[in-house]
Formats: sequence, structure tokens, C-alpha cells
Amino acid sequence: MEERLQKILASTGLASRRGCEVYITAGRVKVNGKVAKLGQKADASKDKITVDEKEISVPKTHIYIALNKPRGVISAVSSPDPRPTVRDLITIDRRIYPVGRLDIESEGLILMTDDGELTNRLSHPRYGHEKIYKVLVARQPDKKQLDAWRRGIVLEDGYRTAPAKVFVEGTAGKGARLKIVMKEGRKRQIRETGSLLGLPVVSILRTQLGSLKLGRLKTKEWRYLTDDEVAELKGETVSRKPKHAKSQRAKTNHKKSRSR
Repeated sequence: MEERLQKILASTGLASRRGCEVYITAGRVKVNGKVAKLGQKADASKDKITVDEKEISVPKTHIYIALNKPRGVISAVSSPDPRPTVRDLITIDRRIYPVGRLDIESEGLILMTDDGELTNRLSHPRYGHEKIYKVLVARQPDKKQLDAWRRGIVLEDGYRTAPAKVFVEGTAGKGARLKIVMKEGRKRQIRETGSLLGLPVVSILRTQLGSLKLGRLKTKEWRYLTDDEVAELKGETVSRKPKHAKSQRAKTNHKKSRSR
């Protein structure tokens, strides 16, 4: 069956669909020996598709992993310097990448997968997947500051943030603990918003991405998603019987994988 080339490439775990479009426009992708064009279709079962002259293969199953990212780790699969990446924490022999990002000083839930379709679904604004964060700010917010954060503000680059849900969950010395629910996630958006409102951000912990929750995962721990969790992220019908997945610690050996 013919599909758009970027969709096929994303299904191999090469990158997100948008990332695969970059490969195509750069002339790094060929179909049956000819340089591919953006928007071109191909049949993965019949056509020879190469990236940088290496033939790709489409996996029959995908991998879905929830990771509790610690501070000091980059949300990427590689780094130009010695700083560790989220990929370094997961010792499996498959090409996977993070869905969305947390800045190096933030921590919490990261989804790692080789499923380009799900990555696109979770990343595209039209699906409206919520992300939930526990945020510690250095000062007590007043009503004016909270209302502005909830309505959305103009960032330094001129971008106006979308409305967000902001709840005060308690105090912490002179600061406050906030719960922030967002449907977008621009680079360092929470930190910049807090700074512009006079509420310096001390720490950020992401606890939920769409329907996926961090749960009891400790820092650096990861686990495979259950079939129901994957189905729910995809918007499919799930069973009502709860299932539990065993967590793994970074840098350990793993004998069993859960894929879909």
C-alpha cells in the first residue's frame, strides 16, 4: 500500500514525521535509487527506500516507554557535548526518540517511542493533548498574576501563549507550588512565562502527557507502556481491567519488551 514517504520513514523510528520531512527536503532520501521529493508516496513492501544510502526497514511492532527524566539530562537522542541524553538512560537495541521535550533543568515524564504516527498525534496542536506540570515558583502569586497566566501572555519573541489552567496547590517557604495544565509546549515556555510575570520558576516536574501518567516511576526509572495505555494515547477503545507494568532502572539489562 502506498503511503506518504515521511509517514513511512517516521514508522521506522528515524524521526518524527516533521523531522523526516527535513531528511527528504535535504535530498538524503531515495526511492528506488532516485532522490525523493516532499509529498512523494511509496510502498514500503515493494520499493527500496534509503536514507544516506542505507536501506530502511519498517518494524512490524513499535516500542513505547515512559521515562522519569532527571535534571541535567537532555531530551534528545544525541548530544554534541558530554552531557547525557534521555536515550542514554534506556539500554535497548532499537532506534527510539522522545516525544516532545523537557529542558535540561526540568524533570518528569518523557515518552520514548519509534512510532512516528503516535508522535505526530501527541505533538500536533489539533489533537489538544494536555500536559500537566508541578511547578515551584519563588514567590506567592497574586490574583492578577494567576489570571494573566491563565489567559495567556505575550512572550519576548512576540508569541502569545494559549490559555492554561493554573492552580495553587500550596506554599513552600516564600514560594508556591502550582499545578499547570497546558495544551502547548514551546521551548522554556513555563520558565519564561513565570519570569515575565515576576514569578521565577525554581523547578518543573511533568506528571502527565495526554492520558499517560508518571505514576510511581522514580527518577531515571523507565517502563514499557501497557497495551491499554498505548490504545488510549491513540484514541482507541481500551479494556476496563487495569494492567500494571513493571518499572526498570536506567543502565540495567532487560529481557522482556512490550511492543505494539
